[in-house]
Amino acid sequence: MATTLVAMKVKLRNPDRIVDVSGPKNVAALLAELEIVPEAVLVIRDSTLLTKDEAVSEKDEIEVRPVLSGGAR
Repeated sequence: MATTLVAMKVKLRNPDRIVDVSGPKNVAALLAELEIVPEAVLVIRDSTLLTKDEAVSEKDEIEVRPVLSGGAR
């Protein structure tokens, strides 16, 4: 019997792209797999910010956005 693999969709910004990642795992493990520094990004599921300890799974659509800062001149 064939097994269908389901992966979570992870939308990455700068540059924009979507990658498939297997789960379940926590946000810290997801970022490590993608070789992303956790302090440099925000991880979002359904308009909610996630912490590094929160679980994500195959049913989730995750967005990873870089943290941008700016200041007055």
